[in-house]
Amino acid sequence: MEFEDFAPKLTMLLYGVIAFVVVVGGLLLLLDVVPNFFARRREAALIAASVGPSADADAPPRRVPPKRREGLLGLAFMVPALLLLLIGLVIPAIRTIILSLFNGNGEKFVGLRNYGWIFQENDIIRVLINTFAWVILVPLLATSVGLLYAVMIDRARFEAVAKSLIFLPMAISFVGAGIIWKFVYAYRGEGDQIGLLNWLWVTVGGTPQQWLLDPPLNTLLLIVVMVWIQAGFSMVILSAAIKAIPADIVEAARLDGVTPWQMFWRVTLPSIRPSLIVVVVTITIATLKVFDIVRTMTNGNYDTNVVALEMYNQAFRYQENGQGSALAVFLFILVIPIVIFQIRNLRRQREV
Repeated sequence: MEFEDFAPKLTMLLYGVIAFVVVVGGLLLLLDVVPNFFARRREAALIAASVGPSADADAPPRRVPPKRREGLLGLAFMVPALLLLLIGLVIPAIRTIILSLFNGNGEKFVGLRNYGWIFQENDIIRVLINTFAWVILVPLLATSVGLLYAVMIDRARFEAVAKSLIFLPMAISFVGAGIIWKFVYAYRGEGDQIGLLNWLWVTVGGTPQQWLLDPPLNTLLLIVVMVWIQAGFSMVILSAAIKAIPADIVEAARLDGVTPWQMFWRVTLPSIRPSLIVVVVTITIATLKVFDIVRTMTNGNYDTNVVALEMYNQAFRYQENGQGSALAVFLFILVIPIVIFQIRNLRRQREV
């Protein structure tokens, strides 16, 4: 292809880089200048107070009230974050909502037709069912595995090594994890198997299977990858919560003669409930946005598609911006109740 074919894309990329540098550089400069300005003013006020009244004592200095000064300082620190939220979240969200009310090329207003399309197409209904399965199974399994592991290795001899091993997948990107597990599920006909799962299956007398081609088993196998990644996060948070349980409560329970099972259900679990909620909410939000694993391993084929991937396909592969935006708004609506629940839970904890 000729350079002229790439020129418009390179120009847009250059504009994007320049805009990024200007915005981020301006915000960093603001973060550096504003605090220094207030620090210098405070230092000058302290020096003036230590020197004593000046010759101009008849004209009292105009001082900003302390509360107002603190408010201005707080606002100065909030402005960069608010600008980033406005540029990176609010404006794109509003534009997405507007696009969801138009047709694919954004020229004709269609109202709520794109939202009706979500619940009328059989393929999209399958996408919603798959996403629902992800949202139910991944938080449940990842939290359960992390909690079980945290309880089992608590104060064990090789606790640090054991925690490191299960936390390692968190350091791997979703794409990297998808490639690793694609090799685990690999199929090589009737010959020697390079996939671990098929090798084990053949070892116990089975025949090699194309695991990622058979629904709904393939969706469950993709869910295993997400659980493998998120279990480490769950384990770290819940292990820290278990260690934070007051020792006198544990000792009192042991003096009462509780069994390990009773200790877990009546002491450990109620004590770590706030951390448990945080873990479940965080994993649920991450699962609703799952994209990389499905895209890498099956590309959404064989009935494994999810909302985030279908949104990408509609907007960028099929050039149906209206339908892609409707899916994005629908995904946003799904996240809102979870966020509200988390905010209320945090407020309840502060009141306690």
